[in-house]
Amino acid sequence: MAALEGLTETTFTFDGVSRPVYRAGSGPGVVVVHEIPGITPLVAEFGRRVVDAGFTVALPSLVGEPGRPMSGAYVMRSFTQVCISKEFSSWALNRTSPVIAWLRALARDLHTQAGGPGVGAVGMCFSGGFALAMAVDDEMLAPVLSQPSMPFPVGKARSEALGLSDADLARVKDRVAHNDLCVLGLRFSKDRAVPDARWARYRQELGDNFIAVDIDSSPGNPHGIKKAAHSVLTEELVDQPGHPTKDALDRVLAFLRDRLTG
Repeated sequence: MAALEGLTETTFTFDGVSRPVYRAGSGPGVVVVHEIPGITPLVAEFGRRVVDAGFTVALPSLVGEPGRPMSGAYVMRSFTQVCISKEFSSWALNRTSPVIAWLRALARDLHTQAGGPGVGAVGMCFSGGFALAMAVDDEMLAPVLSQPSMPFPVGKARSEALGLSDADLARVKDRVAHNDLCVLGLRFSKDRAVPDARWARYRQELGDNFIAVDIDSSPGNPHGIKKAAHSVLTEELVDQPGHPTKDALDRVLAFLRDRLTG
């Protein structure tokens, strides 16, 4: 379909689990993990932007129907699937989602195929924190967390949680300390799905190596961004010079270039 134009559907299997993966491009690899409800036309468009920036992109389909546009009913159906699936630790504290092992394997396979010094990953919404959990592997050099919303922030403990186990967090922090691993994070400032407590926790655990991009969505902000804005790189993106979402997109592409191509 037109929404997936330029992307080739393949299948990747690890530990007995097979999923569709849409691929395109050349150059170092970047895994783009979609938001809820799935690989929408705008998620696919973001993937093509990464391809145009000089990368090999792999977009795995974890939930939803690839190419289907966003809608309220579609969001609720995929949200329910994420909540009840054992693959996603939607509510658990200090636990890495089981699906991360599959994504790590996909990233390693992509690195083998694409070459270069390593790979990047861009997570969005429920998958936003997945890129951080994938950074336990040496191949992961450029993790990007766009509106990281899991565990869903119900209560103080979950609002501060990062969505990975203590052991995985310790490994990531060791790479930050000894391998200069940097992590890029994006959010709208009033996004309830990405509370201040979680943002502060990233800074606490990763220090200056957490590069935070906060887009003002407070009432009366100069760009008229609504308080409920959530999807930085897709649904809320305004592709105009000087708009903060366009600046955020450019920051992501520059971060990938810097970390993966020097």
